[in-house]
Amino acid sequence: MIKKLIYGLRYLNELRAFGKNKNIHALPEIFHYWSNTYLLPKLQRFGFNSPDSFFYKYCIETCSELKDKSLIKIISIGSGNGELEVNIAKQLVESGIKNFTVECMDMNAKMHKRTRSLAEEEGVSSYITILKCDFNAWQSDERYDIVVANQSLHHVTNLEGLFDTIYRCLTPEGKFITSDMIGRNGHMRWPEALEIVNELWQELPQQYKCNQFSKKDEINYINYDCAVRSFEGVRAQDILPLLVDKFEFELFLPFANIIMVFIDRKFGHNYDIGSDVDKERIDRIHQLDEAAILDGTIKPTQMLAVMTKSTVRETILIDPILTPEFCIRDPSI
Repeated sequence: MIKKLIYGLRYLNELRAFGKNKNIHALPEIFHYWSNTYLLPKLQRFGFNSPDSFFYKYCIETCSELKDKSLIKIISIGSGNGELEVNIAKQLVESGIKNFTVECMDMNAKMHKRTRSLAEEEGVSSYITILKCDFNAWQSDERYDIVVANQSLHHVTNLEGLFDTIYRCLTPEGKFITSDMIGRNGHMRWPEALEIVNELWQELPQQYKCNQFSKKDEINYINYDCAVRSFEGVRAQDILPLLVDKFEFELFLPFANIIMVFIDRKFGHNYDIGSDVDKERIDRIHQLDEAAILDGTIKPTQMLAVMTKSTVRETILIDPILTPEFCIRDPSI
């Protein structure tokens, strides 16, 4: 009964938060400085320039391989406002692929309305269908050639059920394509990462410690659990282990841990990209982050991944050390 009540409260909070928030992916300018300086070159090695173009690339490649099918079926898990899904449709059409549908699954009717409007504006409404559903309870007898999950898995409580359904619905040659968070539940830092964050925090001038959500200064960094009242990061730490158990990885690109504390929405707006001092501080934190991830002191908290049900000869990796198995953080330690 208590679990049902907590779930219901989180569900309502999620509906309210995303129902009124039209720009759910807005990030501080310092985040874009970091991503353009450090993340972009990594992505370009694999033929794309951003998480969005990562989805476009693998959707186009997969659809091209399946071009002789009468209908290629794509489903997006937790599609939100539908920006990515509408753009996938546009990219496919511009690539000469027109035998497809993109099914947008989300529990939020307001977001579905935005998806429909955007699809009409962009001239791809005939390719977009809507499925109002809570992905925690999703069951289907359909078969899909591509399953997309863009920053949605860290909102799922029933990961086992969702992954079972995806596995069952995915065609043998199909692809499961995701960009998501794989750090500690609630986007907290594990103790070893928190120790580094706390050391860096003590060096920060006061103006960098203002939490832009609470509008209060955090003299000491608060390792806040974002899943207390919502689904934000509710089972983030379970995503990667469950995926490793269920799917084969064609591509696995993990990145970032402690740097996210300083460049994300809570504190990233405190930094000025016009300031060399601010950029140098971010550069130094990034270098510490990279070194600690590569030596195994801390684990990455973000990933881009392409998975399948079929046997994979060799997984494409960003670094030979950073396999999916290596990047799992055992919560019992």
